[in-house]
Amino acid sequence: MLDPVLLKTFLAVEETRSFTRAAERLKVRQSTVSQHIRKLEAATSRQLFLRDTHSVELTGDGEAMIGFARGIVDTIDRAMTYFTEPELRGQVRFGVSEDFVLGGLPEILRRFRASHPLVEVKLTVELSGILHEQLRAGELDLILGKRLNPEDSGFPLWTDQLVWAGAEGVEVDPGAPVPLITYPPPSVTRARAVEGLRLGGREWRLACTSASLNGLRAAALAGLGVVVFARGLLPSGLVELPSEFGLPELGEVEFMLSGRESALREPAAALAGAITTAAGRLKTVL
Repeated sequence: MLDPVLLKTFLAVEETRSFTRAAERLKVRQSTVSQHIRKLEAATSRQLFLRDTHSVELTGDGEAMIGFARGIVDTIDRAMTYFTEPELRGQVRFGVSEDFVLGGLPEILRRFRASHPLVEVKLTVELSGILHEQLRAGELDLILGKRLNPEDSGFPLWTDQLVWAGAEGVEVDPGAPVPLITYPPPSVTRARAVEGLRLGGREWRLACTSASLNGLRAAALAGLGVVVFARGLLPSGLVELPSEFGLPELGEVEFMLSGRESALREPAAALAGAITTAAGRLKTVL
């Protein structure tokens, strides 16, 4: 009943308050505009305009039709734009910190690829410090990791507490150096752990160094020492150590999404949007 072509004509007349100017805007004859309005009035069984040789005014029903017409036309225009625009294509060089390899990120990327099959995602998994260096060097378009410095620009996702963790039943001898399991430099958690131990007057020794989260998890599960993780991203099998162990508080860490401004356009902008929308799933540790 409410033909969108008739509704567009109705809106043109309503906005111009003239059949002649509406015809000029729509690039049709004035008789066509008159015919469209007659058809719409017949379809609704309501008079929409009061018109004479000098003026065109809306009736009460015409006023009511404005909202309906705009809503329908806008919806159809959005649908046509969605289905007629070319598919998103291109490449995104995406860097992700080790913190997310056991969480919900793979599912987020799988859904993004399903929605945008012509977009090539080149994934780099590294330490946050290295990712920031590669972003500054123009080697990556978008990174997901920890904020290194307060001045780092980007979109903050969430802030989490850094905690000491280990295998169930692990013990830390207060009179012996703390056996530290950690990433190599320039790891944010390594720097915070070492600085915390130094300020707390605790000696430490390197029990294991691994550039992979799975390596740290395996060493901790083996009871080789203790490790630092964000509380919300604690790998399965590890437990947060109690304060009775006397290990120093390490404060909070902020996770953020950062990109080069020149690269934050489609498809990088689309991937950034997908990640920020589903940020809650990133904290789901498998």
